[in-house]
Amino acid sequence: MYRRTNNTYNLAGNLTPNILEAGCDEAGRGCLAGPVFASAVILPDDFQCPFLNDSKQLSEKTRYKLRPIIEQNALAWAVGIATAEEIDHINILNASILAMHRAIKQLQIAPQHLIIDGNRFHPFPNIPHQCFVKGDSRFLSIAAASVLAKTYRDEYMIKLHEAFPIFHWLNNKGYPTKEHRAAILKYGISPYHRLTFRLTEQQTKLSF
Repeated sequence: MYRRTNNTYNLAGNLTPNILEAGCDEAGRGCLAGPVFASAVILPDDFQCPFLNDSKQLSEKTRYKLRPIIEQNALAWAVGIATAEEIDHINILNASILAMHRAIKQLQIAPQHLIIDGNRFHPFPNIPHQCFVKGDSRFLSIAAASVLAKTYRDEYMIKLHEAFPIFHWLNNKGYPTKEHRAAILKYGISPYHRLTFRLTEQQTKLSF
C-alpha cells in the first residue's frame, strides 16, 4: 500500500509531512438497484493499518472492523450518495462522480488535494486532483474511502431489504446475481431499481 507525499510515492511506513489530501472512492456502480455511495477520507500522515486494502479484497467482517478505526483516526471523512433516479438521469459514471463531490463538500476540513480511484473525475472547485486506476489498492486514503462507501451502502441495502425481501438484497446488496434477476422477472421492479440498467438477462426493454 502506497501513499502520495509531495508528488512522490513512498511506502506507507515512510511518510513525510504533506498537504491535506483526501482519497475518494465509490461503491455500488455495478448494482441493479439502490444508490451509488462514495466517500472522501483525509488521513493523518502517520496513519498505519496493515489490514487496510481495497474493500473488494476484504471480508465483510474485516470491513466492519476497519470502519471505526478509519472514522476515529481520520482527520475528516464523509459519505455522499446519488440515487437510482439520478443514475438513470445522468448515467452511472456521472452519478458516481456526483456522489464523490457530495462527500467532499461534507468534509469538515477542506482538503488541498484529491486522489480519485479510477480514471475519470469532474474537477471539484478550487481543489486539484489526480486519478489512479486501482487506487484503492495503492493508497491508504482511497482504500479507507472504499471501506466506508462499501459498508454504508451495504447497511442501506440491508434496510431496503426489510421493505423488499423478495429481491434478496440482504445477500446480494443489489448486485446482479441470478437470484436477483429471477426475482425481477417474477415480481417486477421496485422504486429503487435502475431503469437504464439491464435488469434481466433476456431484457431488451422493460415494461413492468
